[in-house]
Amino acid sequence: MKSKSFWSILDNNSSLAYSLIRIFLGTALFVRGILLFSDPDTIARLAGEDRTYWWYSYITIAHTAGGFLLAIGFLTRLAALIQIPILFGAVFLIHLKQGLLSVGQSLELSVLVLVLLLVYFIFGSGSLGVDWKLKKSKHTSTEAKE
Repeated sequence: MKSKSFWSILDNNSSLAYSLIRIFLGTALFVRGILLFSDPDTIARLAGEDRTYWWYSYITIAHTAGGFLLAIGFLTRLAALIQIPILFGAVFLIHLKQGLLSVGQSLELSVLVLVLLLVYFIFGSGSLGVDWKLKKSKHTSTEAKE
């Protein structure tokens, strides 16, 4: 019996990495939503504006609910889609003005999160998501009926 090397096992399970990144991203956005909920003035400080409360509710709910849904991989595309406008605004309306050489590196992080959200919007949850399990069980039940 031939044993597989550690690296070949990882190579054969690369979809696991895709799912783990989604879980981390969703958890991070969920935590951000909770932090924003607990301190509404945070958005005003981040945006550098006094009158940002009209979109505060959207951002807080999108990060909290959308982050949770991303973390578990349920309604993944919708969860990513509702967050894309927020990150688009963060990148192009707020952090781009600060540039790439800012101390906080907010532009780089916001671009990374935006790109990851676009990837999950296009490709879905991955093998560790609820979406994947539902799709797999639906496919199995359809085959059983035939």
